[in-house]
Amino acid sequence: MSDIAHEIDLNEQERLRIQAKSALFAPPPATLADGRRDLVGLSREELIAELAEIGEKPFRAKQLWHWIYHQGATDFERMSSIAKPLQAKLAERFVVGRPATTTEQTSSDDTRKFLFRFRDGQEAETVYIPDRREDRGAVCISSQVGCTLSCTFCHTGTQKLVRNLGAAEIVGQFMAARDSYGEWPSPKGDTPRLLSTIVLMGMGEPLYNYDNVAKAMKIIMDGEGIALSRRRITLSTSGVVPMMDRCGDELGVNLAISLHAVTNELRDQIVPLNRKYPIEELIAACQRYPAASNSRRLTFEYIMLRGINDSEADARELVRLIRGLPAKVNLIPFNPWPGSDFKPSTKEQLAKFSKIVMDAGFASPIRMPRGRDILAACGQLRTESQRARRAEAETV
Repeated sequence: MSDIAHEIDLNEQERLRIQAKSALFAPPPATLADGRRDLVGLSREELIAELAEIGEKPFRAKQLWHWIYHQGATDFERMSSIAKPLQAKLAERFVVGRPATTTEQTSSDDTRKFLFRFRDGQEAETVYIPDRREDRGAVCISSQVGCTLSCTFCHTGTQKLVRNLGAAEIVGQFMAARDSYGEWPSPKGDTPRLLSTIVLMGMGEPLYNYDNVAKAMKIIMDGEGIALSRRRITLSTSGVVPMMDRCGDELGVNLAISLHAVTNELRDQIVPLNRKYPIEELIAACQRYPAASNSRRLTFEYIMLRGINDSEADARELVRLIRGLPAKVNLIPFNPWPGSDFKPSTKEQLAKFSKIVMDAGFASPIRMPRGRDILAACGQLRTESQRARRAEAETV
């Protein structure tokens, strides 16, 4: 067996291992206590099969798909192209669900954070980040309840992994955010498209829940529904190398890599996943990523930690690592959170680091923190509801 074939075989074995482990954190069934099935999160084929069970033809699935994902309807009675007897029949057997909004906070900079509660009582956070230069913005979506990576600088990583989110729960975050902004099409067709981009950068590691994430993104990209282009979706990973290959082959969305260090010694400490997939393997996977091109660059996320990873030598090594890749680097000032020992880099050091990267031909914008006052900035997402409930219980 050649070295390349051996590596492919090992990658396939690792993918199977990741999928088996993911199954241990599977979401609950999409069936309500009263036996009705949630239609959100079903693929087209699954929707056709559900309708066939009640004697309806495939064209009904196309009608429902339009009402659910293009119009945002949650009530079958609103679906005017469907006859009333069928509306009643559908309501007896199905629901069009949304996660419940536990809290909704808007920052002084107009960033909006949602705490969504799912049917089993678990919760996750979602953030809408408006672009002040344009009348649009990005929805930062969670893929898991909690996180398994334990990156030392990340507040989200201090919450243990509870379970994966299902496709309905992932799609539902975007749909509920649209509800909040009233962004579903109006009869006049003049509804703005504020929520124009998705970034899978919320709670969790998306590639450790790949099957549900992929199913959700395919629903969102479907041209007869939400119809968000793959160019407007960015998946962020800390470097689950075998699943990066699969994501590139099957989804082709933009890829962001949470790098944060340029040596294995440091990255082993602050991004523990590096012990399994070291920097050399991560960069090789980036070189293989099929959607990467000059028009669709890879993004390397680099959080700037004072005195830890922000020296000029670090900047030069970063340039060496990514040389030859169609890439840009997002420099992220560290967002302090209670209990963290890290400090943000100084403005002067940020500027020096950025200049070295830019002089090497890579865009290196310094990402301005958004939503800090509501703990919605990068690395700050962490559901506090469990702690609050414990505190409440202790006072009773």
